[in-house]
Amino acid sequence: MKDHKHFKIYKPYKMLSQFSSNAKKEQRKHFLSELGTFPEGTMPIGRLDEKSEGLLLLTTDGKLSDHVNQSGIEKEYYALVDGEISAKAIQDLCNGVEIGFNGKKYQTKPCTVFKLENIPILPERSQKIRDARHGPTTWISVTLTEGKFRQVRKMTSAVGCPTLRLVRVRIGNITLDNLQPGAILPIANPNPLL
Repeated sequence: MKDHKHFKIYKPYKMLSQFSSNAKKEQRKHFLSELGTFPEGTMPIGRLDEKSEGLLLLTTDGKLSDHVNQSGIEKEYYALVDGEISAKAIQDLCNGVEIGFNGKKYQTKPCTVFKLENIPILPERSQKIRDARHGPTTWISVTLTEGKFRQVRKMTSAVGCPTLRLVRVRIGNITLDNLQPGAILPIANPNPLL
């Protein structure tokens, strides 16, 4: 039986959740391979879009990757949104909102959303985010059991509060903790944690 390897990383802002690309338009992009050398067959479990950052799991076990992507495991994100988000907007997000996905309308599943009382302690982002002079912002926590492309961003836009920064902080019981952008941490066995 193959001894699989598993890692958690802090995917930096402006990096793609893949190791390489043959697409001409992506040749100047940043890839996971820049973070270090991984065992042959290592793949990301799920993805974070280029402008999102935070927890990304890597594994050499394709079955584990499929399990995480298809089993409704919770994924928690901290989102900095534009404006003072209202209690109604938070309730709408919790109940599910309509977003566009693959050219069709999609109703998101109920999820857990709340306003963070304190600003989360996160690393500085490599690219500055607009500051308070441009109006108020709010940090919220969003926990989903699904993961459509750019879903959190589309959801917050649907309630009138576009996302300015998005950081995934948890997948199942695996958390980002104090990892810094680009850091890699081997995980002994993620199965019981997920």
